Amino acid sequence: MAKFQWEGTTRAGEKRKGVIEADSAAVVEERLRGDGMTNMRVRKEGGFGDIQIQIGSGVTPKDLQIFTRQLATMIDAGLPLVQCLDILSNQTENKSFKKVLSSVKNSVEQGATFSDALRRHPKVFDELYVNLVGAGEIGGILDTILNRLAVYIEKAVKLKGQLKSAMYYPTGILVVAVGVICVMLIKVIPTFEKMFKDLGNAKLPAPTLFVVKISHGFINNWYLIFGTMIGIVVGLSLARRTAQGRELIDRALLRIPIVGPTLRKIIVARFTRTLGTLLASGVPILDALDICAKTAGNKVVEYALLRAKAKIAEGHNMADPLADSKVFPTMVVQMIGVGEQTGAMDAMLQKIADFYEEEVDAAVTGLTSLIEPVMMAFLGVVVGGLIIAMYLPIFKLAGTVGG
Repeated sequence: MAKFQWEGTTRAGEKRKGVIEADSAAVVEERLRGDGMTNMRVRKEGGFGDIQIQIGSGVTPKDLQIFTRQLATMIDAGLPLVQCLDILSNQTENKSFKKVLSSVKNSVEQGATFSDALRRHPKVFDELYVNLVGAGEIGGILDTILNRLAVYIEKAVKLKGQLKSAMYYPTGILVVAVGVICVMLIKVIPTFEKMFKDLGNAKLPAPTLFVVKISHGFINNWYLIFGTMIGIVVGLSLARRTAQGRELIDRALLRIPIVGPTLRKIIVARFTRTLGTLLASGVPILDALDICAKTAGNKVVEYALLRAKAKIAEGHNMADPLADSKVFPTMVVQMIGVGEQTGAMDAMLQKIADFYEEEVDAAVTGLTSLIEPVMMAFLGVVVGGLIIAMYLPIFKLAGTVGG
């Protein structure tokens, strides 16, 4: 038995908190839920020895994809849900995921539905996952839903991986370039300057004087330069925590040349894949749009989808508000309109997702091939310019001696 601190809201809207002794946090949540509490937060009491530092959920998309696929296979084979969860929790090598699955199994054993048990772990199972599982439980097609979820996670991981792989090389080149430039400004250029002073008071060429002044400015004000950079990063991070700031940043990202169109294709692929999976699984259109808005990853798109949801609730179709948002390409809007008219919206959305995932693949490949020479040219011009500027006096001196 351990002590757990809890906070929650009563049916009347009052905030309450206290301490309960129980075997696990799941037991505490179940007891509080029985008392009518909502918006609960439960954490284990303890000294420093009980503190565990963990960033995120500790569960990777690959872990979730494998679990979903295996669970679908077991349920299709006729195994009881509790037995499936017990087997999967024992065989997983991820300790964080093992604890989560054990908690889910205990909740199901105590009478909770599978979707409710998953909902208690929002860092691992998002709203999309929980709602699809809930639809599968109601419709008696949990194995089919889980297979769809596994496919969806596979494609989402692939899409995210493409974007990351496109950024690795230019990021590495940029880090190397910044490091080389800093070393030259701090160590190399002052050495050359001292050498020129030792040779006499000859007038230095303008490019050399310019580079020397940059070196002096960097050495004397490096803390201001790095402080400003850190301030910008922190400022953007804080801005992204507000709805208005995040919308401004997301809107700016979509307008960046070359990068913006690629991000738009990624957003369209994710939205259509998510909405198509939800509708094919029997989730109502309004609930599906709400989930898509929350998982869009871009505030501009999120607001566009919420406006579309409000229009649909008033009796309008989905294509018109999406077209008015100016976020989605015309082809996507027209295909969604055809899907609405023919009653095959889910199939149409999956086709759009397939098309845009191929577009993203081609765009990322093109972006990578474009960024590589640009970064190399930048590194060559900057570093080469610094070197040439420092060698100009030597060339001038050699010419004078030769004359």
